Amino acid sequence: MSEKAFQDYYPDQLSYCYGCGRLNEHGLHVQSHWDGEEAVCTFQPRPYHIAIPGYVYGGLIASLIDCHCTGTAAAASYRAEGRAMGTEPALRFVTASLRVDYLHPTPLGVPLEVRATVKDIKGRKVTLTATLSAGGDLCARGEVVAVRMPEHLVTG
Repeated sequence: MSEKAFQDYYPDQLSYCYGCGRLNEHGLHVQSHWDGEEAVCTFQPRPYHIAIPGYVYGGLIASLIDCHCTGTAAAASYRAEGRAMGTEPALRFVTASLRVDYLHPTPLGVPLEVRATVKDIKGRKVTLTATLSAGGDLCARGEVVAVRMPEHLVTG
């Protein structure tokens, strides 16, 4: 995609997350974008993201859902405030709650697609639902409660 990902708007001091930090050279580099009212990210697991031969480690699935949803929470909050992403003050979210239901083993070797929908925005809290699919097959479903990071942590 040519447009910047939600995570590209994070302030530098908050861009080191293993899952979504663009400045973490060893990280996953989750990249999320709007697709209508849903946010989507695609991730290609590496052979070392293994649980058992041929299948993705469940912790990776949880991380993808988590980081995709916190990025979506930020983007949705900017939208709700009628602001462009990247405008000040910066909006950054952290996870208050993460629930993942593993529905089917997730195969290695195919791109994973994570889709998130905002269920509710109440003040500093955003609740989202997410799905993770591999090759069009639904493998996991999740719910994330994300809370706005306190301003003193955002500004450093």
